[in-house]
Amino acid sequence: MAGEKLINLENISKSYGSHTVLDELNLYIRENEFVTLLGPSGCGKTTTLRILGGFEHPDKGRVIFEEQDITRLAPNKRQLNTVFQKYALFSHMTIAENIAFGLKIKKKSKAYIKDKIAYALKLVNLEGFGDRMPDSLSGGQQQRVAIARAIVNEPKVLLLDEPLGALDLKLRQDMQYELIRLKNELGITFVYVTHDQEEALTMSDTIVVMNQGYIQQIGTPEDIYNEPQNAFVADFIGDSNIISGTMIEDKLVEFLGVKFPCVDEGFGNNTPVDVVIRPEDVELGAPGSGRLDGVITNIIFKGVHYEMELMANGFEWLVQSTKFHPVGEHVGINVDPFNIQIMNKPESEDEEAAAIDPEAATLDEE
Repeated sequence: MAGEKLINLENISKSYGSHTVLDELNLYIRENEFVTLLGPSGCGKTTTLRILGGFEHPDKGRVIFEEQDITRLAPNKRQLNTVFQKYALFSHMTIAENIAFGLKIKKKSKAYIKDKIAYALKLVNLEGFGDRMPDSLSGGQQQRVAIARAIVNEPKVLLLDEPLGALDLKLRQDMQYELIRLKNELGITFVYVTHDQEEALTMSDTIVVMNQGYIQQIGTPEDIYNEPQNAFVADFIGDSNIISGTMIEDKLVEFLGVKFPCVDEGFGNNTPVDVVIRPEDVELGAPGSGRLDGVITNIIFKGVHYEMELMANGFEWLVQSTKFHPVGEHVGINVDPFNIQIMNKPESEDEEAAAIDPEAATLDEE
């Protein structure tokens, strides 16, 4: 369970030449929280992590850690350790020597170091591997060694920069569960960078969705998936049908020439909006049974469900269902009012990049 605020990033801006990577970013992170910075390449997530770790300095703004300004503090002076995607293990050292490296620099006693190595190897399920060399280990095992090396230094925060990116799918999934277990056992804060939406949804307490140097939305995985604040978040997190529509009045929206009841209010009357409907929320039935009719144009079996494309009123819908519908079948389409998400349309590209709703980029203080 997350506790008190541990880290506060205040008005962080960073540019490289004329290219702005972060623009007035504000974010706080709580104790014992698993926070994931999620977004496409170039959105600023790794730069944010490097500023946290002390490997980069912001052009503007402050990094506050336990109410102390550490903006200019060297990386080795911070109570944070970083695990990189490329592991950075010393190939000429044994696994035990790799893990002990930071402790030897701190001039810890031999007995202390021996105990810490044993503890760390047990924690990452690599007992008995201390005398092995890094090149004799699999990618997943090397990743565990990199994590063990960070853990023995007893950081209050572990920073992880796409650490599972080089692993195959099965290993990556196994390591996701390992990281959740480690976070719970150690009781430390994890700040994790990834562009993998499924990874973020699986592991995080809190997801920070970023794009073009701005925070788009902060929330729990459930909030981010079920209540996206704008079209970028809806499109980036999972699959979505995003349709231009008009909010006729409270709880009534029109799109594709058809009026649908919904639960959203406060958008005004006859207001242009974006309508978001998840593929799994599209209900298919007999022709004439829904609010509009369509025809199945493509189908793929995904294991747990069928993924279908269907054309209805000039729009190509993406639909996920456990029920098979063959290509060419005519179907009726319906959507529960609670599964229709209404969002303001951005008026410009800049507004689209920045969080449209200021409240979208903040967490409740509660």
